[in-house]
Amino acid sequence: QVQFVESGGGVVQPGGSLRLSCAASGFTFSNYGMRWYRQAPGKERELVATISSGGGSTSYVDSVKGRFTISRDNAKNTMYQQMNNLKPEDTAVYYCGSLTLGSWGQGTQVTVSS
Repeated sequence: QVQFVESGGGVVQPGGSLRLSCAASGFTFSNYGMRWYRQAPGKERELVATISSGGGSTSYVDSVKGRFTISRDNAKNTMYQQMNNLKPEDTAVYYCGSLTLGSWGQGTQVTVSS
């Protein structure tokens, strides 16, 4: 059974940092590209970042370039997202998952507020 569990969200002041984790199970993690999405209140889900199966290729939405870093540890079946210089507009529920597998986690809340 494919499963994703996000963690690491919380409340942080503008300019602060958080590191999200995504623990995967139920499939061969190293064979699949992965994604982080986010959904803010009243808005559609937005693709934030992608990473290839081996981790050598990444992409980001323009609004987070230079601030967010996606990475993965295939030995630990875990994906990460380091988020620096957070802004109030980054406030959202962050989800991880695989488009190919069509499966996503339950999300972790990130709130950026002074």
